[in-house]
Amino acid sequence: MGNLADTVKLLKRDVLALLIAYKDPRTPWYARLMAALVAGYALSPIDLIPDFIPVLGYLDDLLIVPLGIYITVKLIPAHLMQEYRIKALLLDKAGKKSLIGVVIVLLVWLAAIFLVVWGITCAFSLYSLPDSFFHDILCCCCA
Repeated sequence: MGNLADTVKLLKRDVLALLIAYKDPRTPWYARLMAALVAGYALSPIDLIPDFIPVLGYLDDLLIVPLGIYITVKLIPAHLMQEYRIKALLLDKAGKKSLIGVVIVLLVWLAAIFLVVWGITCAFSLYSLPDSFFHDILCCCCA
């Protein structure tokens, strides 16, 4: 069981290292692009396959993310990746959280909630509220 915990810690370190690599102009452009995609997907609360689907739901977490990390690490020169991993360990020990990451996740959730409310409002044709905020804002495209 300790081996699994160590592997998870290494993956977490490498995701943070990929974020550092993305910001560093010494990283090749194709590695930066892949690092942004992998780190964004790994840190995103939205999965390609939703977790509530039995077995397949965790497939992306168990296969896609580690495979993406592995491929991206191979695209980055070894001496740079070693530097990024050291920086990632230092940041992780300092407990620094990314405010930008929190804001992005919150914006995604707010947009999702807005779209759900808009969809429900349009689906049930809640036009019986003639001067309401939801009618004017949410249902303007449903007519």
